[in-house]
Amino acid sequence: MDTMKNEELDRLFDFFRLIDREKFIGRQTYLTDGKRKENDAEHAWHMAIMTVLLAKYANEEIDVLRTVTMLLIHDLVEIYAGDTYAYDDAGKDTQAVREMEAAEKIYGMLPAEQGKWLKDLWLEFEARETPEAKFARTMDNLQPMMLNDATDGISWVEHGVHLSQILKRNEMTPCGSEILWEYARENFLMPHVRAGHVLEDPGDGADAAPL
Repeated sequence: MDTMKNEELDRLFDFFRLIDREKFIGRQTYLTDGKRKENDAEHAWHMAIMTVLLAKYANEEIDVLRTVTMLLIHDLVEIYAGDTYAYDDAGKDTQAVREMEAAEKIYGMLPAEQGKWLKDLWLEFEARETPEAKFARTMDNLQPMMLNDATDGISWVEHGVHLSQILKRNEMTPCGSEILWEYARENFLMPHVRAGHVLEDPGDGADAAPL
């Protein structure tokens, strides 16, 4: 094997070993048995399969492989930046800077062409402008909502989450799929508002919450 190929493979396998750390990054969403919380790698795998089977419900036609790849790599930055909980306002203040620094470091490990490709995909996900990025964001929001529903809203209850917070977070979820957002809202979210697992602010109404 020539020296250049050997060096390229060294860099790739250094990257593969590094991203094993994604399996240790805990999230706030519980697995369906309600006994432990999922990790970033489990989250990515779950969304990838969801995308393969739900792509036909996207508002616009999407490149499924591109969307799946985007979802598989978008949280790798958390290896260095850490997970920022959806409703952690203080953490969100520094999230963009932390994650950009992490992206430079992680994707910079790869050979130049591959590193640029993955970093560009990550930036596309962050920008939420392409059909693929919009649908990926829809998956990123609906997967934890589905798990919250499956566990009697345990994570919402633990964090005292309000309906207004969830609706704010999901303002752009319909941009990827109006059908999937409407389904998730009616089947995963509103039953927990009515059950008291999700708190209502004064003036909020379970029946008045906008799509």
